[in-house]
Amino acid sequence: MEDILNSILLGIVQGLTEFLPVSSSGHLELAKAILGEDKVGEESMMMTVVLHAATALSTIVIFRKDIAEIIKGLFTADLKSPEKIFSLKIVISMIPAAVVGVAFKDELEELFTGKIALVGTMLLITGLLLFLSERARKTDKSVSFVHAIIIGIAQAIAILPGISRSGSTIATAVILGIDKEKAARFSFLMVVPLILGKMAKDIMDGAFASDDVNLIPLIVGFIAAFLTGLLACQWMISIVKKSKLSWFAIYCFIVGAIAVFMAW
Repeated sequence: MEDILNSILLGIVQGLTEFLPVSSSGHLELAKAILGEDKVGEESMMMTVVLHAATALSTIVIFRKDIAEIIKGLFTADLKSPEKIFSLKIVISMIPAAVVGVAFKDELEELFTGKIALVGTMLLITGLLLFLSERARKTDKSVSFVHAIIIGIAQAIAILPGISRSGSTIATAVILGIDKEKAARFSFLMVVPLILGKMAKDIMDGAFASDDVNLIPLIVGFIAAFLTGLLACQWMISIVKKSKLSWFAIYCFIVGAIAVFMAW
């Protein structure tokens, strides 16, 4: 029963923090530490992947029209169509994170084992990035192919727990002069294929077929994260677009400092 309650709490944390620039993976690691989870790295990483898949599904539901355009663009022969161009930018943005995820799979999994000092330090870096983005000159630029590569590199770095994926990608885009609303939309769409690809790879590798894995907490956590994500996605996207990122920077500074203090 305790495992189920912990999974529900982790699912809610994931659903709430996935769409804010405060690092959902970092908050998951902090929540695991607070809840006293003693899972080995592989099982902890499995829960993280499952919860991210749940919020990816909620993103698909919210952005279903945009995703339909991306799919349409991938299969259209017109290389100059807006759908084709946008879909190619999404594909390009995925490359850095995909390469890092495959090349450093074992090393990355080791980071998701309760390294609270690392999470706290990365949250401080996230806060600094958000703070700097507020001082960038604002324009109404759209995402270019070069921008897609740079934002993709930011997403690759954000694989580290504590570096906010949405925060780093949106902040990078804003620093590049991209409109905040366009930056948020691109940020949330670019991660969906990566998460689903990671999920598919884990399934094919048999990661979820192990007899030692209790599937019930994973399923419960998935449902909690999906439902919370559905409710939070629209609300939090609106917050990201309308509010100052400096408020989230302050939050990251506070939580990051607490995490570093907890690790001592």
